Amino acid sequence: MAELDNLKKASAHAGPLPPKGSIPNISVDNLIFGLENGSLKVLLIRHNIDGKRKPWALPGGWIHFDEDLRDAAKRILHLHTGVEGVYLEQLKTFGKVDRLPFGRVATVAYYALVSTEKCPLIANDDRPDAMWCDIHDVPNLAYDHNEILDFGLKFLRHKIRHEPIGFNLLPEKFTLLELQDLYEAILDCTLDKPNFRRKMLKMKLLESCNEKQTGVAHRAANLYRFDAEAFEKLSSQGFSFEF
Repeated sequence: MAELDNLKKASAHAGPLPPKGSIPNISVDNLIFGLENGSLKVLLIRHNIDGKRKPWALPGGWIHFDEDLRDAAKRILHLHTGVEGVYLEQLKTFGKVDRLPFGRVATVAYYALVSTEKCPLIANDDRPDAMWCDIHDVPNLAYDHNEILDFGLKFLRHKIRHEPIGFNLLPEKFTLLELQDLYEAILDCTLDKPNFRRKMLKMKLLESCNEKQTGVAHRAANLYRFDAEAFEKLSSQGFSFEF
């Protein structure tokens, strides 16, 4: 309970003074992308402080003196949303002089790709509002969080063309159409279906499950999974996936 009480005080969006045991002038913010019904979402929170609703923001907060940056990011994400078990990768440090109105605070941004189905938001009276928001419908966020989101989207769209990422957004077994939906959601474009499938299969990244979809009204499609060995090889070597 004490940790949850500190949540209201420890948020980088709640005020200028970090709680006792936290590092002043530096915070972490989490940029969490999720895929839902073929649409790319971002996880947002909104605090209610002294009866006043704050603007929507990325989940973030202060860092304890006795924890690593990534551990702080995971802890804050869980406290704000109930989401846990997410691998976070450091994105960039944002440190403009005037990024916060109450003083000089630099923030280390982390990002992750998760399945919204695997990471349901757990609400209770001690947590702020939280939601998965379509990236096309993001409102004006607190402080420089729109800038962090814009940078993260550009980073993600570049990376998906050169590294086999994004697979945490898909179930273990998936169709080529579901895979194309993933790329189209991240790149925000429509891809040529035959060309996409030809290039994806040519990389030998996919392994046939020798199964078809079940329980669908349309013609059942073949199911695939990612080849773990090919995945590791491409992850270390990189590739160029141009459309």
